Amino acid sequence: QVQLVESGGGLVQAGGSLRLSCVASGRTFNSYPMAWFRQAPGQEREIVAAITRSGGATYYTDSAKGRFTISRDNAKNTVYLQMNNLKPEDTANYYCAADRTTAILSTSPHVYDYWGQGTQVTVSS
Repeated sequence: QVQLVESGGGLVQAGGSLRLSCVASGRTFNSYPMAWFRQAPGQEREIVAAITRSGGATYYTDSAKGRFTISRDNAKNTVYLQMNNLKPEDTANYYCAADRTTAILSTSPHVYDYWGQGTQVTVSS
């Protein structure tokens, strides 16, 4: 069993930055592709970014490209999401997720096995 704990959310003005962190328990963190998803009220959960086990490859949804950066530190069992130039439409609850069954990057939330409790990001205009 893997437990994921997110932090770093908050209220920020449009154009500002936040850095989300997700710390994982357990010794096999480097075995899991990781991802950040977000969910706004009344909306489906959507992928924001994903990263392979080694960190050598990443995926970004179109709205995140050029503004967000996903990274991981396997020695610290931590995955990060650096978010720059935030926009009001980025407002959502952000979740990190771990995939224990596949080795490739997946964009569907149904593929991911472990989830954190979420951290709220609110961007004011």
